[in-house]
Amino acid sequence: MATSQPPLRFTGHHNLVYRLVLSTLTGRTIHISQIRSSSPTNPGLAPHEISFIRLLDAVTNGSQVEISYTGTILVYKPGLITGSTSGTGASGGMINYELPSNCNRGLSYYLIPLCLMAPFAKAPMKVFFSGPGVITSSTPTGDMSVDSVRTAILPLYNQFGIFNNIELRILKRSNPGPTGRGGGGEVQLVFGHQVRLPKTLHLMNAGRIKRIRGVVYSVGVSGSNNARMIETARGILNPLSPDTYIFSDVANAPLVPAPDKTNPQAKRKIGLGFGLSLVAESSTGCLFSADVASPPSGGTAPEDIGKQCAYQLLENVAKGGCVAPAAAATMFTLMTMGSEDVGRLQVGREVIADPSVIQLARDLSKFGAPGWGIRDAAGENEHGDVIVSVVGRGIGNVGRKVA
Repeated sequence: MATSQPPLRFTGHHNLVYRLVLSTLTGRTIHISQIRSSSPTNPGLAPHEISFIRLLDAVTNGSQVEISYTGTILVYKPGLITGSTSGTGASGGMINYELPSNCNRGLSYYLIPLCLMAPFAKAPMKVFFSGPGVITSSTPTGDMSVDSVRTAILPLYNQFGIFNNIELRILKRSNPGPTGRGGGGEVQLVFGHQVRLPKTLHLMNAGRIKRIRGVVYSVGVSGSNNARMIETARGILNPLSPDTYIFSDVANAPLVPAPDKTNPQAKRKIGLGFGLSLVAESSTGCLFSADVASPPSGGTAPEDIGKQCAYQLLENVAKGGCVAPAAAATMFTLMTMGSEDVGRLQVGREVIADPSVIQLARDLSKFGAPGWGIRDAAGENEHGDVIVSVVGRGIGNVGRKVA
């Protein structure tokens, strides 16, 4: 049994979320030490990491978490991924999860790992995110927006035979608060397609970009910002791809509780700002995304946001390969969890050389997955792409009976 195996030991807070996800998928206990132990002001786990551990506990059954007094040591014993059938906060099959106001990470920080575990759950994964800490836009900490998760991450599951009853709805938009913390948005995730094993992936033709789609949003500010961002972005992208359409969304600023002595029921607006999310789709189904939002301190013109996002999208496409840097971890993890066969994926050299991807490969190897095979892509190869071969572990969904 997995409990008789010694725990896998890691150090540091880097890649913490994916280590917890891999631990849950493989059933291996992990021991993480020296979590920000050298920080004189904020040692140990950060608030957003604590929130993710609580979310992990809500969607699993039997998980045990031990955290040291200083928060610098974490021991996690995984349980079974049960989906929305677990947790005392579930009402009508939906887990209501609130994020605290001190959270400074975008909701994609929680959504991407949660979607990785959802296909291997015993029951459909239905989570409703709310609270003063929900940020739906991209953030200065590097998180993508919820729009990009919906349009650039979730469609990739089609490549693995996972495509039914998957929905991500933004009910209330929010940008980061004045100090980059908190937002007050509301998002609903429904992931109802559970599989025994993901299909083996062979994706080695990036194709050519055939269309560009996007979402531009303004929260609590004038809707004219949307038109200014769209005009600037289209001015750059239209000569390269005439099939470009950007959807515009204007939302009211969310209200969060702000009680004081005179009025305990007082509320205040938070999460004002605007932003742009762009996704380029190739003729073979490859997706490349870009995200830029106004900084919490303000002072950035909408034209600058549109220009920066358009150039960021072109830069991600120019990196080559069949997968964007933001989606590399999702693709490689699903390939590793699939059937015991060799899957192949063509990626750009800059993507495979990213420190987070290299660390993911090391962590997968430590969890017992075979190493990756890397070779140069053959044929007309302008970017110097490489082919990454991944052998699946055949772990799959232990909570689902074989059909």
